[in-house]
Order: sequence, then C-alpha cells, then structure tokens
Amino acid sequence: MLQLENVTVRFGGVTAVDNLTLSIGASEVTGLVGPNGAGKTTLFNAISGLVRPGAGRIVFNAVDVLNAPVYRRARLGLGRTFQVPQPLSRLTVRENLLVAQRFGTGSVNASRLDEILDFVGLTEKAGRDASSELALSELKALEVGKALATNPKLLLLDEVLAGLETTGKRRFMQMLKDMHAKFGVGILIIEHDIETISNLCKRVVVLNFGELIADGAPDEVFRDAEVIKSYTGAEHA
Repeated sequence: MLQLENVTVRFGGVTAVDNLTLSIGASEVTGLVGPNGAGKTTLFNAISGLVRPGAGRIVFNAVDVLNAPVYRRARLGLGRTFQVPQPLSRLTVRENLLVAQRFGTGSVNASRLDEILDFVGLTEKAGRDASSELALSELKALEVGKALATNPKLLLLDEVLAGLETTGKRRFMQMLKDMHAKFGVGILIIEHDIETISNLCKRVVVLNFGELIADGAPDEVFRDAEVIKSYTGAEHA
C-alpha cells in the first residue's frame, strides 16, 4: 500500500529522515518508535504532505504522491492525526467531522458521520463546542473520528495515546483494535509506550537519527542491541 523509497528530509544542516526505504501493507497495524528526535513525526509529515522530501519517492496505492497536495493524498486514502489535538474553533464536534469528511472525500455522508460518532463515543457530545467543551480523552477520540471521516485506507496516528492515564490508554487501545477490525483500515502508529505497541502491533519499525535501525516483531525488536542502545545509550548487557 505505502512504499517509501530512499526518502530524505533535511532542515538546513539537519537530516531528519535519512535515505529511508520502507513498505507498509494494506492490512497491517505497525508501530513506529524511536527516541525523541528520531524523525518519526517528520516522516508522518512527509507522507501526509506537510513537508516535502529533498529526495526519494512516496508511492501510495501505486500512485506517486511526492508532489501531490495534502487534500489529494487524503482522497487517495491517507489519513492522519496529530499529537496535539487540533479541533476547529467555534465548530461543534459533528461539524468538525463534517469538515474533515468534505475535505477528505469531497462529499458529505450524514449516516457515516453518525456511525463514526457512535464508534468513538461522542454521540452525546455531537453538539458541543469541540475546542472548549471536551476532555482530553474526548479530544483524542475526536482526532481519530476526524481521520476516520476522510475514509482512510491507511491511518497515521501520531502519539494518539499521549497524556492518557493507564485505564484510558487501554480503552483507547481497544478502540484502535476495533477500528482496524470494523473499518479495515491499516494503521501506522507512533507511540513511546512499549506495552501499548507490543499489545497493538505485530510489526514494529524503529528509527534513530532518521535512519531505519530495526524492523520486525515487537519481542524481537525490543531485544535488539542497537534499539536498546538508541534509547539508553548503553550496550545490551
């Protein structure tokens, strides 16, 4: 579904993503991890069109999207969330979903919006001001709902569980599993919590200084000496 070929992103003299080649399948739930500054969010920005790589190719569903605008990528089926929720000011929860749906699909499907509101648990909050009347967990749910409203084939989740307490994380993680099963959407998720990644993902990709350093099953990856060193600075004992 998604193929990255020798993707490089530089900001001045800093290489944030370094000659990265990676493939993500249509039905996968894949974790993207690495220490702070590893290039994870920059990679999401490159895939979704918020930054332009200096080199390489990004191919989604056999379409080269390197030069495609953000809305075009969305309509091809690339959806994403942001680490810090970004509800549209002075719009209700439902209106936020409606705007996202129109942006991502070019049309409005009211029954689909109802289905998404129910799935993310926001039906009773549909008429509330999204920017001022939601708790953090509800804002996170709205981020996922907005992304789902674009009818994604692959969903990029940027630390969507960050800031939630343990019980909230587990509930949210179950929602993501249910979303994968119900809507058939592939997931690529940035997350620092190893327990979450291990429980949610069958595959984990690790970046460090913009380079791919590991790719495999969670139990294998999190025992990798280079991965341990990237997080701790120490050799594996």
